[in-house]
Amino acid sequence: MKQLSGLDAAFLHLELPEMPMHIGALHLFDLPPGYRGNFYDNVKAHVANRVHLAALFTKRLANLPMDFANPVWVEDTEVDLDYHIQHVVLPGPGSMAQLEACVGRLHSQLLDRSRPLWEFHVIEGLKSGQWALYTKVHHAAVDGVGAGTLARVLLDPTPELREFPSATGHDADPPGMGRMVAGALRHTAEQYWKIVKTLPAAARAAGALVLPSRASGSKGIAGVKKRFTPGPRTPLNVAVTSQRSFAMVRVPLVEAKAVGKAFGGSLNDAVLAICSAALRRYLAAKDALPGEPLKVLMPVNLRAEGDAKLNNQFSFALSSLPTHRGGARERMEEIVQASTSMKSTFSKVKSALPTDLPSLGVPWIMSGIASLYHRSRLANRMPPLANVLVSNVPGPQAPMYMAGARMASFYPLSIPLHGIALNITVMSYNGALDFGLTACRRALPDLRELAKYMSEAHLELMALLKETELTENVTVMPLRRRAAGKGARSAPRSRATVTPLPLKPRAGKTAGRAKRAARAAA
Repeated sequence: MKQLSGLDAAFLHLELPEMPMHIGALHLFDLPPGYRGNFYDNVKAHVANRVHLAALFTKRLANLPMDFANPVWVEDTEVDLDYHIQHVVLPGPGSMAQLEACVGRLHSQLLDRSRPLWEFHVIEGLKSGQWALYTKVHHAAVDGVGAGTLARVLLDPTPELREFPSATGHDADPPGMGRMVAGALRHTAEQYWKIVKTLPAAARAAGALVLPSRASGSKGIAGVKKRFTPGPRTPLNVAVTSQRSFAMVRVPLVEAKAVGKAFGGSLNDAVLAICSAALRRYLAAKDALPGEPLKVLMPVNLRAEGDAKLNNQFSFALSSLPTHRGGARERMEEIVQASTSMKSTFSKVKSALPTDLPSLGVPWIMSGIASLYHRSRLANRMPPLANVLVSNVPGPQAPMYMAGARMASFYPLSIPLHGIALNITVMSYNGALDFGLTACRRALPDLRELAKYMSEAHLELMALLKETELTENVTVMPLRRRAAGKGARSAPRSRATVTPLPLKPRAGKTAGRAKRAARAAA
């Protein structure tokens, strides 16, 4: 028995039918020539041999009387793999657009809280000959970094299956109500004591926020107000429905790193530059581009080095997304400057940020607030705290395998919220950046258009590097295209999953390409 932390439980209390609180991933798999058996059956057997390696697979929720405090995790002795691992067949012709639509529908459905909070869907019927695996787990059980830990349990570094020790005994009987209540009261007392101990650090952090910030160029309370000013209203910032849309984008990791390095920034800055340019074009096409920058909300990892727990250990940081700038160079420079300021501010308060709090009465309060916010439709009227969610999660940089098949991609899915109808999550895997765009279908029915703009935004950044010769001594390598036929090794090329090629223009072509990119950006 283990009580959920305050951050873990928040994803339960805030969940609504219109706002499911699970995260997921879409993987494409290449089956080798002569593959034996059915991939669905093999995946089910593969998972069955490993469910005991992660508590997520075998733990379910148990509520306290009248929900007076956060629920606890208890052992589920009868995990039904036929329910948790399901088989889906796409209709013909089995395009990537159909796969994205299928995954969007699956991501719209709430998880059953009477069971362990996870589902796998093995999908066949792709015209590429590949199989797909869509995984879904509740955010109450795992965060983005924890999902990477879970992937390392499920996946193998070679086609050969790893051997694991057999499952040991576990508690067959659920804890009694008295034990659960006593545990909740003890947990609450511990959290109050932690608050008392961290008050000095919290006071220092609050003081640091209002001290002059050399990186941001702002001082005192005025600087704090500037950081937390709401974003402009856009079509992205509305109350969401229960239906989700999903789209994929892939760019080479080495190219994105080159962009960040060339401007004195990071890989995450390059990700934000791609998002900024794409959102500028998307909103401009709808005659809804604000004259001020968008605000981006980003999860920030709070884990200690080497912490491999699955639970949630993160906070959020706000930064600017300069969609009001017409030039790629100006956007990139402004993003690097804003990121430097945000990192400086966050480093001052990170040690004082909690991931757990006392939970007496919290389920009533948070659930009531979430329900009221939904019924009042305040998201359609209030200035948004942020316009878009963007998350960048590091993943394995070598090929991984499942049930003997090679994993070709790692596209993440996440959570749109009331007031923030678009979530862009990025996972780096085996030399690629896999962007997963998850949105409210009503707010963004044309999500594949945004995905196309993201691919074009990456090409624009690479053109800028070539034009200004910032890539000196940097080797830019393309991702391998998928060859036609069975057994190929990477994701197929489609409109929404364009793999940008390295720019090697013939003489006289560079200037023309730069002009076209400038016109598109404007």
